[in-house]
Formats: sequence, C-alpha cells, structure tokens
Amino acid sequence: MTDMKTEAKVPGARESGRTDRGDSSHGDGGHTQIADGVVAKIAGMAAREIGGVHAMGGGTARAVGAVRDAVTRGSDSGSMTRGVAVEVGERQAAVDIDLVVEYGAAIQDLAAAVRRNVTTAVERMTGLEVTEINIRVDDIHLPDEDSGDESGGGSSPRVQ
Repeated sequence: MTDMKTEAKVPGARESGRTDRGDSSHGDGGHTQIADGVVAKIAGMAAREIGGVHAMGGGTARAVGAVRDAVTRGSDSGSMTRGVAVEVGERQAAVDIDLVVEYGAAIQDLAAAVRRNVTTAVERMTGLEVTEINIRVDDIHLPDEDSGDESGGGSSPRVQ
C-alpha cells in the first residue's frame, strides 16, 4: 500500500493528529507531543469564555451533540470541541471555529475578542504559535427562543 499524504495549512502538520515539539528549554533532548484534540479543547473553552457566544458548532453538529449528550448524560467531552477544528504542526496551529452568537452582540467585536482569547490560551498552554483563527457565525440566538422546544408547547398561539 502507498502512504498517501494530505496537504495541511500548517507547515510540519502530521497525519497522526499529533505534533512533536522539541523541548530545548530543559536541554535533555526530549519531545513533547500535543494532540489536535488537546488544542481543540483549549480553543473551545477559550471561545466559550467570551460574552455573547451562545453556542458552538453548526446546526447539524449542535443537534447531533444534543442527542449524544442526552444519551451519555452530558459526560461526553466532545461538547468541548464541538464547532472547533484545528490543524497542528510542529510549532504552529490553525483554528476554525463555528459560533452561534447572542442577538445584539457586535459580531466583529465578538470575533476579535474570541481570536484574542483563543490565541492567548493556546499559545500560553501549548507554546504553539497560532497562525490563523477562522470564525464562521452560523446563527444568532434570539432572546425569546426556547433551547429545545420550537413547537410552541404550552404557550398561547399568536394568531387566532
């Protein structure tokens, strides 16, 4: 079989989803491996810390995640990485984030704050340089939307 390699945005990215980082600060010549999932969790947590971020992930990802959370009783750590995709190289990382924002939030300011917070968290915790953070706003959460029931449930009808 032939080993097929894929192109990556980040120089030195590996197909295994892990990166080898030479740890020259200790002088013992060892390597530290940081998995893509670790960087994705850090980025997801940092994005959620910003006020105005209602949820993460596109509509399908949120629906599948809600079902998965109900089945696993919310114990699945996949919800921390929902809406986050990363590419990790030897010294750099690129991050893609899908967001649902609260109505009224200034989207450009929110995106800038998310970029700052994610960059700071990833660089501080991993030592990787964040080369880019692409943000896609998938939806806006309106104040009167229910989180799970869109059928109107027990509320009175608007039109009779």
